[in-house]
Amino acid sequence: SLQAGLAVLLKAERLFHSSYHSQAVHIRPVCRVSHWFAQIPCGGFTVAARLFLVQDASCLAVSWELRQTLTVVFDFFSSGQGKKDWSLFKMFSRTLTDTCPLASQSKVYVDISPKNKEKELLEVSPPPTSVHEAIVQGDKKTYAVYDLLSPSLFNTSRSLNVQLKWKRPQDSSEMPIPILHAQRYVGGYGLQTGEICTLIYNTHPYRAFPVILLETVPWYLRLYVHTLTIITKGKENKPS
Repeated sequence: SLQAGLAVLLKAERLFHSSYHSQAVHIRPVCRVSHWFAQIPCGGFTVAARLFLVQDASCLAVSWELRQTLTVVFDFFSSGQGKKDWSLFKMFSRTLTDTCPLASQSKVYVDISPKNKEKELLEVSPPPTSVHEAIVQGDKKTYAVYDLLSPSLFNTSRSLNVQLKWKRPQDSSEMPIPILHAQRYVGGYGLQTGEICTLIYNTHPYRAFPVILLETVPWYLRLYVHTLTIITKGKENKPS
């Protein structure tokens, strides 16, 4: 249903009016977890039962995991004349009004990591239910977490519009480039010289990162795997 939970934000008019969007369905087999009960004598005639969850090493019992993902990129910095403020309503023309009754977990993460250690410049509202810190690509990241299943989140208002504002006038400088980023462009023309070039940059001074490249191409475009060329630091790497 599109009437509750994060699905409320899925307004087609706004999703397609973005810089980038991608939908995917992932299906994979998962070894089923077995349940074991152990009887433990306790105090004479009292018997306690303990539950053990054991992964099936032989994987004889298999379940199927279905995961649906939606990736959307809104570039408000370019379209909004250099302004960095944003909100759920500005992006989706909607706000979160209720939780999904079938969801066991439903959270919104907002990256509030300080730029140049100036944490006081960022203001996120309403106040998050918790703050989470993690290491991403060697950098420490701070996230404001909104747990939609928390009863206190919708106590004051039946509408949640997460907003991020800058407390002082914003400069018009470009957004910082991530340590690991990519660019893609099309070269040549026709089936003979046409090509898709993807450039992946790692600007970290010493650390290497594993990369999984997923190319999204139109359904009518025919790709020839034998023409794949990988060049690293000016040297060609033959794909295995």
